[in-house]
Amino acid sequence: MMKPEPVFTQEELRALALGVLQADPFPMLATAGGDQARVRPVSPVKTDGFTVYVASMRSSAKTDEIAANPRVELCYLSKEHDQVRITGVAETLSEGPVREEIWDTNPLLRSYLKSIDNPEFVLYKVRPNRVRYMREWALSYHEVLLENAL
Repeated sequence: MMKPEPVFTQEELRALALGVLQADPFPMLATAGGDQARVRPVSPVKTDGFTVYVASMRSSAKTDEIAANPRVELCYLSKEHDQVRITGVAETLSEGPVREEIWDTNPLLRSYLKSIDNPEFVLYKVRPNRVRYMREWALSYHEVLLENAL
């Protein structure tokens, strides 16, 4: 017998999905390196709805992978095994108020890199083009409409 599929309004889906983002400080980031997929945990430095900002180092392998193919996916998992997948495009922010805000509010970045102008400091803004939510092992995703799609 099939497990009944839960029914959610878009407002409920959005709230559930955002709750998963808040609950998982280390989502997995998937990139492509040539013909090989790569995945690693990251620690977002800012989240604005489903737009996620990730700091990195220029010397990191993901920097070359994103430069070659900016299409990425983030996967968040709550302790209850609810899952959110954000599919999007990573763009590099090399200046601007968001970069400055992230620098000013992140003591770890400042202590490690010493200067916002350090060439090792790379900041990615992952612009979502698809967000999916799955309640613990339900085996099917629910599409979360993005604000610009409403």
